[in-house]
Amino acid sequence: MGWCARLGRLGAALLLGAAAVSGPPAYAAGEAPGAPGGGSSWTTGDKTALGTATAAASKVWFTVAKGVTSEVFYPRTDVPDVQDLQYVVTDGSTFADLERDATTHTVSMPDERSPEYTVTNTAASGRYRLTETYVTDPARSTLLVRTRFESLDGGTYRLYALFNPSLAGSGGNDTGGWDGSALVASDGQPVFGSTVASALRSSTGFSTHDSGYSGTASDGLTDLRANRHLTGQYDTASAAGNIVQTGEVPVGADTTFTLALGFGADRTAAASAATASLSAGFAAAETSYASGWHGYLTGRTVPVSVSGDTARRRTYLVGLMTLHGLEDKTFPGANVAGLATPWGDYVDGGTLNDGYHRVWARDLYQQGTALLAAGDAAQSRRMAQWLWDRQQITAWTPGDGVTYGPGSFPRYSPVGGVSGATPQQLGCCEQLDEDAFPIVLAWQTGLTDAATWNKIKLTADHIVSFGPATPGERWEEQGGLSSSTVAAEIAGLVCAGDIARRNGDTASAATYESTADAWRNALDGRTFTTTGSFGDHSYYERIEHDTNPDDTYARTFSDGTWWERDIVDGGFLDLVRLGVRPASYAPVTASLAELDAVDSVTAPNGDVYWHRYDHDSYGESQDDGTGWPAGHGHPTGRAWPLLSGERGEYELAAGRPATAQLKAMADSANAGRLLPEQVWDRASQYGFTFGGATGSAAPLAWAEAEYVRLAQSIDAGRPVDRPSVVAARYGIS
Repeated sequence: MGWCARLGRLGAALLLGAAAVSGPPAYAAGEAPGAPGGGSSWTTGDKTALGTATAAASKVWFTVAKGVTSEVFYPRTDVPDVQDLQYVVTDGSTFADLERDATTHTVSMPDERSPEYTVTNTAASGRYRLTETYVTDPARSTLLVRTRFESLDGGTYRLYALFNPSLAGSGGNDTGGWDGSALVASDGQPVFGSTVASALRSSTGFSTHDSGYSGTASDGLTDLRANRHLTGQYDTASAAGNIVQTGEVPVGADTTFTLALGFGADRTAAASAATASLSAGFAAAETSYASGWHGYLTGRTVPVSVSGDTARRRTYLVGLMTLHGLEDKTFPGANVAGLATPWGDYVDGGTLNDGYHRVWARDLYQQGTALLAAGDAAQSRRMAQWLWDRQQITAWTPGDGVTYGPGSFPRYSPVGGVSGATPQQLGCCEQLDEDAFPIVLAWQTGLTDAATWNKIKLTADHIVSFGPATPGERWEEQGGLSSSTVAAEIAGLVCAGDIARRNGDTASAATYESTADAWRNALDGRTFTTTGSFGDHSYYERIEHDTNPDDTYARTFSDGTWWERDIVDGGFLDLVRLGVRPASYAPVTASLAELDAVDSVTAPNGDVYWHRYDHDSYGESQDDGTGWPAGHGHPTGRAWPLLSGERGEYELAAGRPATAQLKAMADSANAGRLLPEQVWDRASQYGFTFGGATGSAAPLAWAEAEYVRLAQSIDAGRPVDRPSVVAARYGIS
């Protein structure tokens, strides 16, 4: 450090003394060079741990990936504030290990009825071990990480906490400093109307500390790798940029301490949260955290289908806790699709990214029906209420390249709903199943009052006038006639008809039901091809651009151009799940062989998974395994465990067991028993294991919902989310 910097720090120390008398303390001098620093990204979507307190006062959610803290969300589930928080270990002279890369990771749950996770990271060199246990403080917005550091070879080591904030959803506008006991940071640009600040403290204090800019000489990791100890020790990084903060934790041969990462609207509030949480102690927070989750699970029976097998039972409990934990605490009823950005390590972190931390009506329906089946009718009803109160479009509204009409639902929205959302935050392209599923969920949760009916009527009328073809089907990539979307529309209109009658509107009821009947009767002629290239040539195609499934109309994908009749998916199974057709319906049974031949894959252990459709490119590059956004050669969509669950629900409807599909889903869970969006679909390579999670997203809330629902359905002997009013209309028992 140069003389000017040293003099600056001396001057700041004098100012601190004066501030003790005249006002709040000023930060010490020693401005970090290198602003704004290098670029930022998010982290892999494969989270092996996720948790939050049940208490509404604790508006913070944590995730863990590759053995270290990854995205942490505050004050809402759609605002990520952390890229990562991990340790650096050095002997002071010969090496500096980054925890994520230099250790092997194991994940465990001390209590299967609480999403408290312990991650054990053992140095590949055998020199040391780090054991970290995660909870959030139920009384405030603080993440607590109890850490035990052990020297395994008798060596003397130095330990540094390395914190990479990405406050308010981006890593490009942060500033940071030292407030005398904590590393504090803030982002002055409001996100959804609020500013975000953080404070990192250790129960032992930090013996040295640094705030600098990523990838530059002031970056603590850069410094440690070059010098094996902190030489910069800058007290402020006041120019907005991508900052990194480092604090040395004094350790011996075997030391246990707690890190507290507090959040608030400003640095003072964040520091206060961290300080209060440390003062109360980890043990108190841990006890309260577990008590909240035990209380939630009390009275919720574990299905017989999973109770006798440890892995399946824990996957069920983790799934149920995940679905409950994803509910936003500012906007109850809003559950995001996941606390991940798929392949986030390939996604720019310099701006707020949608990731999967948005609310899709389709995903919310899946989660709501699972919670209803599991005995949480209250949360399921909050979800339905949120959809109608906050996400329904009631006037012409601009989206991302599209204008949504009255009665529609956007592709997705922030947890606050459509009010105040930007066009980009509402996404592109209406999907008519997302208009229909809110109606079905309202019916299933008994939300049929007059006020809700007026809202439902607007959407049902919109579906009648706009359907059955949809601008986007459930995979959000193609427009046209999709059997899965039409199944949802039919179910939605039949449910709307019943709600209309309950409210005395028999004319609307007749219109909805006759439209549903007509679309049901016409669907086969429009989407069931008899000239396909597969099997006996007769099966449901994925999507049809007009009404002739036997023509040679072609669609273009990243791997080429293909006839529509040769693109196959399992969306037709929704006709059975939603009560539109019986499981024995000839076109349905005729399509199973082609679906299995074209889209299924069998893992080495015998588990069967399905791809979304043939020619899917939403997955890692087959050339080098890089994530989908990287744009490398031959991106290939991988298998989706939730589709095994959908097949299981069909098997139940057909009177056959679904234990094989339940097992396949449970086997796909990662080390934290979290279910992934996709699993690797071929011989292990690029660090992926056949049947194991890829870098897309884990947990995917839809997959968690499918597993919970399938377990309940096996016990019931039928798909539990089938609307009885739809099944009754079409004579399905």
